[in-house]
Amino acid sequence: MKYAIQVNGAPGPSSSGRNAYDFIRAALAEGHQIVRVFFYRDGVYNGFEGTLDRGLNPPDWSGLARSHGLDLILCVSAAERRGLKGMDSSEGFRIGGLGQWMDACLKADRVLTFGS
Repeated sequence: MKYAIQVNGAPGPSSSGRNAYDFIRAALAEGHQIVRVFFYRDGVYNGFEGTLDRGLNPPDWSGLARSHGLDLILCVSAAERRGLKGMDSSEGFRIGGLGQWMDACLKADRVLTFGS
């Protein structure tokens, strides 16, 4: 099964990032494929280390991307609206647009959204 994953919640106030991370780890362990992980709305905060409270023990997205070759996309428009444009994203993340999300949805068997 191929999954496209969208994360909409910021680390800390929302559990959506942690839930998505745990789902992805379990899916990969079962042999499923993750087409792309798209961080949208407040989910973009997951990709900027300077915005994370380390005391919250956020998911290690960079490590997961490194070990499994995941494509982690931060929505450029969402980052821009939150004043994050120009900041360096964490390792393993790249900036992209909704076209990449649509492409992932077309390639996936299932599309999952974590957070509202």
